[in-house]
Amino acid sequence: MCGITGWVSFHHDARTRAPVIEAMTATLTPRGPDAGGVWLGEHAAIGHRRLAVIDLAGGVQPMTDRPDRPTAVLSYSGEVYNHHALRAELRGRGHRFDTRSDTEVVLRAYAEWGEDVADHLEGMFALAVWDACAQRLVLVRDRLGVKPLFWAAVDGGLAFASEPKALFAHPEIRPEVDADGLREAYSLLFNTGPTVWSGVREVEPGGVLVLDRDGIRERRYWQLTAGTHDDDQDATVERIRELVGAAARSQLEADVPLCSLLSGGIDSTVLTALLAGELRLREGPDARIRSYAVDYSDQAERFTGDVLRTGHDTPYATEAGAFIGTDHSTVVLDPRALLDPEHRRAVVVARDSPIGVGDMDTSLYLLFGQIRRHSTVALSGEAADEVFGGYPWFHNPKALAAPAFPWLLVTGDEAAMPLNPELDLRIGEFRKDTYRSALAAVPHLDDENPVEHRQREMQHLSLTRWLRQLLHRKDRLSMAQGLEVRVPYCDHRLVEYAFTTPWALKSFDGREKSLLRAAGTGLAPDSVLHRPKNHYPATHHPAYNRGLQNMARDALATEQVRALADESLVKPCLDTPPDRLEWGHRLRLERVVDLALWLDHYRPELAL
Repeated sequence: MCGITGWVSFHHDARTRAPVIEAMTATLTPRGPDAGGVWLGEHAAIGHRRLAVIDLAGGVQPMTDRPDRPTAVLSYSGEVYNHHALRAELRGRGHRFDTRSDTEVVLRAYAEWGEDVADHLEGMFALAVWDACAQRLVLVRDRLGVKPLFWAAVDGGLAFASEPKALFAHPEIRPEVDADGLREAYSLLFNTGPTVWSGVREVEPGGVLVLDRDGIRERRYWQLTAGTHDDDQDATVERIRELVGAAARSQLEADVPLCSLLSGGIDSTVLTALLAGELRLREGPDARIRSYAVDYSDQAERFTGDVLRTGHDTPYATEAGAFIGTDHSTVVLDPRALLDPEHRRAVVVARDSPIGVGDMDTSLYLLFGQIRRHSTVALSGEAADEVFGGYPWFHNPKALAAPAFPWLLVTGDEAAMPLNPELDLRIGEFRKDTYRSALAAVPHLDDENPVEHRQREMQHLSLTRWLRQLLHRKDRLSMAQGLEVRVPYCDHRLVEYAFTTPWALKSFDGREKSLLRAAGTGLAPDSVLHRPKNHYPATHHPAYNRGLQNMARDALATEQVRALADESLVKPCLDTPPDRLEWGHRLRLERVVDLALWLDHYRPELAL
């Protein structure tokens, strides 16, 4: 896992601007603490920071196809899990290899297939290839958008990077925010393409962007499609188990210590059990995988349920770890660590965005920091809810009937948007227009009944929008600690199969994630298999609420925050007794605090 950056300009000689590419690359050092390098050509500058995971000695980047007068230069982030099979295929086509890294496989694959290289890659990746012969830059992003890739125009071309902060190290790109950017950020619609930053865009998940002397062109090489499903219930469950198992096995390779995130929910427990079983097959019956969970001080005594959380995770995670046979650890955090201004600032800088989820982001960042002391790679159960229909909105009649993005009704996030009404962002109108466009993009079968039709919409919205912000969160906060997180449930073959599976099969036992529960039988304790869906935990400690209120008061004392935030919406949250502060109102305070930190760090130009 790494950080990539660079630019191409047909108007300037990049060889005279080494300090610029070096500065851009340096901003990504947390993503790649092990090594860094740059390459300069007449019209292209390419940078790379490396977190060494496979072939520690041989995977140095930027990688060129030959040492003198290269015709292709690659900067690549991620992991390609089918690199062994691709290497064999490419050798059969006459290619020679000098390393055993997946990086070289990607480079030789580009030489063989050009812009169509992504069709042959399985994994999570963001890559940039400067093709000197064709005088073109090719940017490619994995199918689900696990790895980020941003770009912005510069004179005569464009600049690209794993994170916007690297773009801002280029002298032509300034951190500027306009009304469109605030609307994108605070509407919580998670569009792919636009960002909070004016002029900064994302390469679409499953997308290819090509820049040459004729300009920029973009296309999708992969997207969800509606298809028929011929398997009965037993065959579907067996196929799900095969696909989840294959994804888990393929992502277990690493030349560095590896672990699993084990929350005590069905997603992470099934995944961890599969990983542990495979590890014992490879290394012997005594092999044990490390597993980690997060908790908060006094959580067992202070836990109170809400719309997203039904119980305390730690007992289930401990039971799951014992059942599977992992070396399990629980990282316990107290309010002081969660309120520490330096920790919160580090999180905001990692995200490059004012939009987060407060203590849940800070705790994840601190959890990853503890894990990184022992492991370089972690596997996570992210995306199972999107794939198998685990969220409340798949089952909530009100959400199913509403003409709106479902998470806005279920999570209460609408009540957490303290934007100044004088900005006149027309977020309500923007949400309605975006929702219509989002539904128009959903593929359907001609003979779908109304239930199947609506559930396909729900799954498409979840996989193409809601999942986007979860993957961003996990990537940014893990890479800020130099930790690679892999997400087997994002395997595109599993996603494709589940998307074409009828809702009647996805909910055959009348509950959420029916298929995963059936496929996971025997892999997890019954208590875990049958517990209700539980979201990532938040602290319930009054000392945290009290500290958050104080931080929000300080934030509102700054002029820029008052210009953007609606004080009338925040004041009731400040006046509520800390032990009675509801989660949605607390999130409103979190957003004010993060806004202040973001404004202070980036000093953005506000073109409102």
